[in-house]
Amino acid sequence: MIVRCATSNPGKLREFRLAGAEDGNFAVEPIANLQDIPPPEETGDTFEFNAVEKALYYAAHTGDWMFAEDSGLEVEALDGSPGVYSARFAGPDADDRANNSLLLEKMNGVADRRAQFVCLIALAREGKLVRTFRGEVKGEIVNEARGRQGFGYDPLFYYAPFGCTFGEVEAGEKMKVSHRACALRALFEFLRTNGHVAK
Repeated sequence: MIVRCATSNPGKLREFRLAGAEDGNFAVEPIANLQDIPPPEETGDTFEFNAVEKALYYAAHTGDWMFAEDSGLEVEALDGSPGVYSARFAGPDADDRANNSLLLEKMNGVADRRAQFVCLIALAREGKLVRTFRGEVKGEIVNEARGRQGFGYDPLFYYAPFGCTFGEVEAGEKMKVSHRACALRALFEFLRTNGHVAK
């Protein structure tokens, strides 16, 4: 079964496809001509608001099952920042390097390193919201980047059960436990249990 997604982020798309392939029942592909559709503004202050907003916007461009997601890093000592601003923490045109550098700067000398990745997926069809799915994974922020795998804040996110950062493990290992994998598994299970795909 093909499920359409609304993302131009190559790292996220790679993980979406990996999750679908591992499940065995789903092929995740971008909406046709996604690059020609002007992206909506993300105006919400929660992951759920932004995911729903994007899902309803992009659902108007396809009759297929489709989902949009909003995700990011919440750091305890920074009152949940960068949160919904994770991708633009260091500015509207910031890249991963700039965002990571700013986070390390703000965490310099901070004892409480607790953090969590959060992913909120909104499923829509024919212009209507069907359901939302949330995934999260807890970890800590390290003092310097470690590893070159993944994307975003992965090199700074230490996951104790692995004994290393998300930046130090292959995508397949990360997708066994990540926030995005948890939300996607819930999405796929919903589609199966509601009769939209054979088990």
